[in-house]
Amino acid sequence: MCLGIPGQLVEFVDAHEHLARVEVSGVARVINIGLLEGEPLHTGDWVLIHVGFAMSKIDEREAADALDALKMLGEVYDDELSQLLASGAAGGAVGEPGGEMPAAVREWAE
Repeated sequence: MCLGIPGQLVEFVDAHEHLARVEVSGVARVINIGLLEGEPLHTGDWVLIHVGFAMSKIDEREAADALDALKMLGEVYDDELSQLLASGAAGGAVGEPGGEMPAAVREWAE
């Protein structure tokens, strides 16, 4: 199973190299659309992206559903992390509740 992120085609950057610019949740990035060579693509179309490659063309409803699901997964993860941090069980070495949380985890959680 792979995780696909929906992105909307903004412009075609290099037809020879099969590159296009997409917008993913407000962030522009260049992806490869070569796997969809037989599919007619236009600016405004939605594609499902995995590791920088457009894997399939999707409609706007599918894109919205996928974005909603991804946001929900992120919220569940954030809630779980908050509960873990609040419990004090995230700190210290294994088996030592309440110890000091690693700096990288502390910074990420803030």
